[in-house]
Amino acid sequence: MTDLAVITPSFGPDAELFAHLHRSVIDYTSSDTVHHVIVPDADRTIFQRFEGPRCRLWLESELLPRRFVRVPRAGLWCNLRRPWPPIRGWVMQQALKIAAAGQVAADSILIADSDVVLVRPTKPESFTENGRLCLHRLDNAVHAGMRRHVLWHHAARRLLGLDPPPALPLPDYVSSLNVWDPRSVRAMQQRIQLATGRNWLDAFTAELHVSEFILYGVFKDAELDLTGRPHPLDPYFCHNYWTGDALDAEAARAFADALPPQAVGMMISAKSRTPMDARLAAIQRCASLGEQ
Repeated sequence: MTDLAVITPSFGPDAELFAHLHRSVIDYTSSDTVHHVIVPDADRTIFQRFEGPRCRLWLESELLPRRFVRVPRAGLWCNLRRPWPPIRGWVMQQALKIAAAGQVAADSILIADSDVVLVRPTKPESFTENGRLCLHRLDNAVHAGMRRHVLWHHAARRLLGLDPPPALPLPDYVSSLNVWDPRSVRAMQQRIQLATGRNWLDAFTAELHVSEFILYGVFKDAELDLTGRPHPLDPYFCHNYWTGDALDAEAARAFADALPPQAVGMMISAKSRTPMDARLAAIQRCASLGEQ
């Protein structure tokens, strides 16, 4: 068992983004840290070049029971036990993260999407407090205007057999770079099965609106009393660009110049369609700042 593992779901069109993330994992984590990448079976050949001692390639079919079938060219999945409604690809991607995290032999896991890169040395001590893993939690951050987040809270508590959420505002647990305890993930899977009477994967993917990060955060906070709750992870642990507008090289460097001193990661959303040269400018700038 290693101290740290990294899990990333990806697919063919994001292979170049993943390459930069993986390079940063090699550069900024210890030599026994393995990067686990989850890809569609059809994209195996695209990602085979990364396989080695520091990269474990998981095909979706390795993590899913055979009753889950991808619908060709639709971005949907079908659970043959319950064909309707179909499972959205985004929900299945979340389920795959949970499935992989429950199997990985490590003390702690970084969950990182392909558009994240590490920019400073990263080890378990980077996100522990008094020897315990922290939890990304922004208290009182979810308000009535965040309709999807509210739905995610309701889904999480339903899956875990908890009462509906208390009055708003609620905590937000969503982050582009997150930290999970694999033991807690396995306990969460068991809790879902006990609460729903169904396999956790069937129950999770039956939800139309669900968030793996809200689910994990609600579980962690619900299983412990207030004195035992994990310490909140620093909100600036990852330097994020969520805006939809593409960055040019100058704007990307300006974004990088605002890198917080405690950030170990940087994310420019793939949805911004920022050109690769601008993204690389930001990565290089953040890396140079991280060395200072």
